Amino acid sequence: MTSASQIIHRLLVDDDRGRREYTLTASMYLIGRDPRCDICLFSQFVSRRHATIIQLPTEDGRYFYRIVDGTLKGRLSANGLLIGGRKLKSHELQNADEIVFGSHVKATYYQLNQESGLANDGSAMDTVIPDSF
Repeated sequence: MTSASQIIHRLLVDDDRGRREYTLTASMYLIGRDPRCDICLFSQFVSRRHATIIQLPTEDGRYFYRIVDGTLKGRLSANGLLIGGRKLKSHELQNADEIVFGSHVKATYYQLNQESGLANDGSAMDTVIPDSF
């Protein structure tokens, strides 16, 4: 079994300013257009506080991330979240999940095995996001 320190959680963001990569290590991330957000998205189609990613523990001492539409206080974003083509208010992130925040604004979540460079599901990790939306 892989320990928590061997899994790297990554979020690749693609918006009006290009691509950025974030390694997730904190217990919470606020995502949105507001410059005070932990992960800023640059697009008029994104809410100021569009989504929140929270870290939650598993029974075996590891952790996973869940994304929630809006803030933890219950304030939802204007456009919501599309994950895997479905509009969801909350979702446990899985390797290679694509999150659409708005027109031309998306993120892809990856779990990487630190030692092998493979995705947590055993497939080769390729961090190149296609230019097409």
